[in-house]
This record gives sequence, structure tokens and C-alpha cells, in this order.
Amino acid sequence: VYMVDRTVVGGFYRIHAERGPDENLNAPGMKFLPLPFDKSCMQPDQAIHPDAAPNRYYVYGVIARLALLAASLELEQARP
Repeated sequence: VYMVDRTVVGGFYRIHAERGPDENLNAPGMKFLPLPFDKSCMQPDQAIHPDAAPNRYYVYGVIARLALLAASLELEQARP
């Protein structure tokens, strides 16, 4: 997931057609598949299925924002 400030602006899936779900994707034949963000995913869309793309992307954004917060706390604590 790519972010500008705290806003998710895009991302990609890493895929490998010859690898299983529990195998390392970092191998020859790996490809990147862009996440098709058609509209903002800052709020979940309750009118559609929870696993629909906009709602999945919303969850990815929540995780990305939490990771950004955790990284900022780690940087602050690492200051001499």
C-alpha cells in the first residue's frame, strides 16, 4: 500500500502463479498486480459485501495507517 501523508493512494499485490499460499513469493516469475483503487477507501461501504474490493482496500488502509503510527512511535523512541 502506498500512502501520501496518512492517505492511501495506491498499492499492489505480489503474485506468483507457480507458488502456493504458504510459499515465498520472492522468486523468479513473481509479478506485481496493481490494486485498482476506483474511489476513496477512507470509509467502508456498508451497502456492499464486506469482502468487496472497496471494503478490502479500506482494511488495507487501516493496517497501513496503524503501521505508519507504529513506525513514527519507533522513530520517536529511537531519538538519542
